Amino acid sequence: MDIRTYLCREAAAISDASLRDLPAAADWPAERARRREIYLDRMGLTPHLAAPRTPLNVQVTGTLVRNGYRVEKLVFESLPRLYVTGNLYVPAGLERPVPAVLYLCGHSETQKLHYQSHPRRWAELGFVSLVVDTIQYGEIRGDHHGVFSQGRFHWYSRGYSPGAVECWNGIRALDLLAARPEVDGERMGVTGISGGGGISWWLGAADERVKAVAPVCGTGTRRSHVAERTVDGHCDCMFHINPDGWDLADVGALIAPRPLMIASANRDGLYTIESVRESYEKLRRLYALLGAEDRIQLVETPGRHSYHETSRTRIFSLFLRELAGRDVAPEDVGDLDESQDEPDEDVLRVFVPGTDVALPADERSTVIDDDFVPRAELVPVTDHAALARRRAEVLAGLREYAFQQFPRVPAPLDLDVHLRFETDSIEVSRFRFTGEPGWQLAGMVSRRLAWDTPHGVVVTLRSPDDVRWAHHDASAEFVGGLGERYGVARIDTRGCGESGWSPGLSWHVRRAAALLGRTVASMRVYDTLRAIEAVRQLDGVDPDQVILAARGEMTVVALCAALLDGRVKAVAMEDPPATLDQASQPDGRGPATELWGALRVTDLPEIAALLWPADLIFIGWRPESYRFVEETYRKLGAPGAVRHVKQLDAYGG
Repeated sequence: MDIRTYLCREAAAISDASLRDLPAAADWPAERARRREIYLDRMGLTPHLAAPRTPLNVQVTGTLVRNGYRVEKLVFESLPRLYVTGNLYVPAGLERPVPAVLYLCGHSETQKLHYQSHPRRWAELGFVSLVVDTIQYGEIRGDHHGVFSQGRFHWYSRGYSPGAVECWNGIRALDLLAARPEVDGERMGVTGISGGGGISWWLGAADERVKAVAPVCGTGTRRSHVAERTVDGHCDCMFHINPDGWDLADVGALIAPRPLMIASANRDGLYTIESVRESYEKLRRLYALLGAEDRIQLVETPGRHSYHETSRTRIFSLFLRELAGRDVAPEDVGDLDESQDEPDEDVLRVFVPGTDVALPADERSTVIDDDFVPRAELVPVTDHAALARRRAEVLAGLREYAFQQFPRVPAPLDLDVHLRFETDSIEVSRFRFTGEPGWQLAGMVSRRLAWDTPHGVVVTLRSPDDVRWAHHDASAEFVGGLGERYGVARIDTRGCGESGWSPGLSWHVRRAAALLGRTVASMRVYDTLRAIEAVRQLDGVDPDQVILAARGEMTVVALCAALLDGRVKAVAMEDPPATLDQASQPDGRGPATELWGALRVTDLPEIAALLWPADLIFIGWRPESYRFVEETYRKLGAPGAVRHVKQLDAYGG
């Protein structure tokens, strides 16, 4: 099986399973609460929601008075120093609180200028409307494209998505609206197109104050995104943090039974109309179960990724009915009048160059990816009881985030030793085994002919840049003369050797895999666990004398596999990464060390430390961060040991 076939298969499985097994209607509120708790945690919102809300510190930097409404140019702090700029459109002559609409911008360079006709129309219809900039293209620039174009694949290890920041900014925007005397906080809706459509899903699922949701051109399935490769065209904000293997409909289910209108174009290059219909049908069944089928609608419009008069007027009509109690047919509600648009971006800007209203020097939008999701501290342990507790905590956390997509029931191993040959005093066997269903992996093991009792084996994980099976390839040289005392197995995990793929496909593979709740590294960890199982079944192998050996990025795989296995005698590492919190290359080539959400739980030095009493062998230089490992092993004492050698054959264990 090739990697594209595998990813398409797994994406289809996720889409097929989405909302397939629904509870009884009476049980849905409890099930929804359970799912919502998971969703908020995965998005990294739970710590922010649990903490006291920080002051918004709203500042109005200017007001524009127009015919029938006014525009307040404002900025607020969704977190301390995380500034969000926006325009608030308030109808003139209000005598009582009215409904509000939060309009979420798509990926337009000019943001609230480009979309101004929408909040203006809402004001003309009697709503207070707030349009907020994104951190990607707002007045204070952050970044949505860390993975997309800058090689920040470690965002996955952090469990970070810029969509989560935009969702949080939306939550605080609702706080701002609800606090306004002109707004009835019990009647607020959310809508937007493209990126704004995606955030409409995230925010509608996260905040129950949203009483109506209308995402436009922001709906699709995992099946479609991978099979059609539409994932390749999407910004990082368009996908939620997904170690659970959810489809978009699973997120949308958190909105039910509140009113939901899904609007999409039928020739959208980013979302196939078939995937839009599939998402709608899954959610329609849930709404029908809840007796609310009249609260969900699908609006298909002709043409490309864009609004259409039909989608706009249908949304206006929906929100008027659900939020304002006014039954106005779409054909009677009226469309936008873009002839009134302000011609100059500076007119609607909150911070105007050359004036006293300057960009704040203490802003953190540009670096919010560094601390929006807290990273775990390494926990020192001083005794064996503390070690056992911390190991259990880390294993539970890694299984919840990084390794949740491991098969629930392992496939039969189907170990097949298919070639044996001898050279001088060495017997060599090639073997195959099943990793995941349909995915055959390859290995080669060599041992001394003279050995007549069970022996230990060094399982060497071949790196992606190892180019051939031979006795003297890079893996063989790495193991060196250790073969005098141990059997040596060399394993191809996914992306390596026979299971490799073109380096030019790596960017797609890494993004598509993450969309499905896994990463290249996590798939390799599973392959390694299966390889250990296979090696232990080979003739003449002592199952308690297995050593893992790896170089560079593959040391991440070896460390995690050893921790999950729990029986590995030693792990040998050359050039291990100092941390999971490091970038890769923008084109997706280079070390693929990301593990979903692992940095919320631990980091590499602690994973290594938790392997005690297994021996840890550093070949040559090791990063300073692994001093934590040496200190832990020193406190815990024998039999565990940290060894430093110039070559692996110097290991005497």
